[in-house]
Amino acid sequence: MTVTGLSPRPGPPALVVVAHGSRDPRALDTVRALQDRVRALRPGLPVHLGHIELNEPLLPDTLAALGEAEAVLVPLLLGRGYHVKRDIPEAAAAARARTSVAAPLGPHPLLADTLHARLLEAGWRRRPASAVILAAAGSRDPESRVDTNRMAGLLAARLGVPVLPAYASAATPTVPEAVTALRARGRHHIAVASYFTAPGRFATQCAAAAPGEAAAPGEAAAPLGAHDAMAELILHRYERVLGTPVTVAA
Repeated sequence: MTVTGLSPRPGPPALVVVAHGSRDPRALDTVRALQDRVRALRPGLPVHLGHIELNEPLLPDTLAALGEAEAVLVPLLLGRGYHVKRDIPEAAAAARARTSVAAPLGPHPLLADTLHARLLEAGWRRRPASAVILAAAGSRDPESRVDTNRMAGLLAARLGVPVLPAYASAATPTVPEAVTALRARGRHHIAVASYFTAPGRFATQCAAAAPGEAAAPGEAAAPLGAHDAMAELILHRYERVLGTPVTVAA
């Protein structure tokens, strides 16, 4: 029997990954790889990319291409700050698309899992007098600092060692200042966890400040990157906006 007069069942809202943008070409490669991992976890879910600045496609262009479709914007950012509070909501409000904006990725236990994995890849192991510096970009927004401090607490619980936040810009302490503070507390085995979504100038700067031992380079982990836990977290933020997990058939 053929049923007529019924509209086709609408698909799920599009997921728009909102990246900051970087002049470092590795950043765009990393974001696209992460986008592919999200697609692999949810075949059939429309996943798009938009940048706040520096890289194409820019977020307004991505939203314009969606027309009047429904979309959830997931900031590929690690805490509250100007981009999360102003830039992204303003772009969403100006679009014809029916948009919702998810929370930033951090802080979250899945980020602690990813940071731990990156530290292990860099050769880190827990030893007596160990400590870790959580190197972040930095922001003048006090809520961003609150978020980074919470993330440091989550990572400390995951690793079982003290974790001290440090910043590349706009906030203190810097990584070298954090190294000095931790050594004053008797912490001599210090590694740097890179609290950046992708490689770039700030991540490179912070890694270079990792303290070495006996002419050996310091232990500095790679940025979060295209880790499976990152893709899971993006989908988690998307689903929280919708209020229920979304299953998409292949």
